[in-house]
Amino acid sequence: MKPTRILAAAGLCLAALCANPGWAQDVRPSVTAASPDGSLVLSVTTDNDARPTWSLSRKGKLLIAPSKLGFLLTDGLNMVRGFSIAGSEKAAADDTWEQPWGERRFVSDHYNEVVVRFQQSQVQGARRMNVRFRLFDNGIGFRYELPEQPALKTMRIAEETTEFDIVPVGKTWWIPGGEWNRYEQVYRETPIDAVSTAHTPITMRLEDGTHLSFHEAALVDYAGYWFKRASGQLFRTELAPGSDSAKVVRDLPFATPWRTVRIANDAAGLVENDLELNLNEPDKLGDVSWFKPARYIGIWWGMIRGDWTWAEGPRHGATTKRAKQYIDYAAQHGFRGVLVEGWNMGWNGDWFGHGDAFSFTQPTPDFDLKGLTAYAAKKGVHLIGHHETGGNIANYEPQLDDAMALYGKLGVDVVKTGYVADAGGIIAPGDKPGETKMVWHDGQRMVNHYLDVVKDAARHHIAVNTHEPVKDTGLRRTYPNWVSREGARGMEYNAWNAFANGPDHEPTLVYTRMLSGPMDYTPGVLSLEGAQHTPLASTLAKQLGLYLALYSPIQMAADFVENLKAHPREMEFIEHVPTDWAESHLIAGEVGDYAIFARKDRNGPEWFVGGVNDATARTVTLNFDFLDEGKTYEAKIWKDGEGATYLTEARHRIAYDTRMVRKGDKIDIWLAPGGGAAMRFIPQD
Repeated sequence: MKPTRILAAAGLCLAALCANPGWAQDVRPSVTAASPDGSLVLSVTTDNDARPTWSLSRKGKLLIAPSKLGFLLTDGLNMVRGFSIAGSEKAAADDTWEQPWGERRFVSDHYNEVVVRFQQSQVQGARRMNVRFRLFDNGIGFRYELPEQPALKTMRIAEETTEFDIVPVGKTWWIPGGEWNRYEQVYRETPIDAVSTAHTPITMRLEDGTHLSFHEAALVDYAGYWFKRASGQLFRTELAPGSDSAKVVRDLPFATPWRTVRIANDAAGLVENDLELNLNEPDKLGDVSWFKPARYIGIWWGMIRGDWTWAEGPRHGATTKRAKQYIDYAAQHGFRGVLVEGWNMGWNGDWFGHGDAFSFTQPTPDFDLKGLTAYAAKKGVHLIGHHETGGNIANYEPQLDDAMALYGKLGVDVVKTGYVADAGGIIAPGDKPGETKMVWHDGQRMVNHYLDVVKDAARHHIAVNTHEPVKDTGLRRTYPNWVSREGARGMEYNAWNAFANGPDHEPTLVYTRMLSGPMDYTPGVLSLEGAQHTPLASTLAKQLGLYLALYSPIQMAADFVENLKAHPREMEFIEHVPTDWAESHLIAGEVGDYAIFARKDRNGPEWFVGGVNDATARTVTLNFDFLDEGKTYEAKIWKDGEGATYLTEARHRIAYDTRMVRKGDKIDIWLAPGGGAAMRFIPQD
């Protein structure tokens, strides 16, 4: 359905001004709009210094106080003052669209829209700037649109000055922005006014129970933004740095990414929210049925633990012999993919933050790439490719198309890319041949690089799983081969230090990082051991619950195959849990505490339920009112055993149960400290 457009009165001759011309010097024109259900009301105006502002009320109460809009430029006058509202245009849309894969098959896209046109005074530069707002019942998105104009040809943006002045007090869950370790940090829980500079998504719970998440959508040819507190609960955007004084350089016309605010009554409303997806453009790739959501195993955990090496030598992980062992196991247990890291030349020596020796087409002598892809194909298995750049895109980009073409020729249809380097440590091509420069993972140059890789991969029918990425902003709608990414502390941290992520890490990810999109967390470490027997902050049941709590269309069983073989009852669940869903619902949970999901298989009649818990033992009542009416299901249950806790060897205790259930039935499930649960519902009639 196309949006319905309504032209606003030219010049905004408001009733008060038209009836009382003498008030003109005291009353500033404003534009208002509301969400479809009327709960959110937007007001856009200018302040006493002729600076554009926006504010937002919810259910009659001010949520975002008047907050400024604009840009600082590296050359010429800034675009912050001297503006007046020149006009506006309203529109509305109510549509439903289908995802090729995802947490739900169909997405509702229902909003009211207003575009406000600002004109700057001649003294301030006579520039024009439009701001497009879309109001949904569960949030708002807005972006700047810079039209073609004689007074401005190219914008060199030093900073975007968008503000969010949050009125109600509350608490927030966040990780610092601009730190050396990118997004791979432990989440903090603080009052809102204790935040310094945060990555997005940043999640808040206000005193009245309202839940908020601030993020962005459709990050293309622009720098990602950090959420920087100015004072009190006033926040401003801070763009990731560029390689010079300009953080973003764009020729006009162009539009910025959307600035988004999810708004919900509770945690479930925050999670079951497709705001950022709806603000991205529809699929540009056409038929992507060549991508198959699936489970995979891989030659990876051994290197993370230090048992094997990426480099060549006696402990080299990526050997032909070992790859065949993993392919055989995958074929026997229903895994479509086998990831192999360390297969290519360039790993010897110090590759971290250097990466200039990597070849992306030349395998090591002990790895038969061509022979192994053929061997896997005969067994219905696909190798998953790996491109670790060491943060050196100056070396990777010239090889990119040849590398993707090789994978395409061999039938490798998923590639994991990596950019292991500290923040600000990416080595990019310089401005002159032979030169390089340092850029940030979330700066404009890398934002463009990541998308270029996705586009190149799509030409060869290859899906991309990005590690050390820029944050997800919903571009999987436009480019459905961008299927997953890292962008937070994953399972690997549990291998290096005892309880490195902590038992509350995953229950926090659900309501923070996961709001942006799928994550390749790599669950399924059934041994519950990292390097040198380092214990995980997890029970055995929690490892199964992760498959429901942290969504990705590609899900790994990360442990050694020997350890997977040692847990046949747990593998029964992993071998059956889908990675593509018709419906997904958070049926119980609170931010940072616990999360239990119910998800229905997109390609079959079964439901799956499961999730994760923090360090506090709790009993949760689960209502099965999501089940299909009139059907009886056999519920197979994997749950924490009596006395289980992540703190001791009791983490291995797991219990099993089977019962018959119908829609509306309820059960109480006990979640251990650091625990979880998983259930499979099989219809019987």
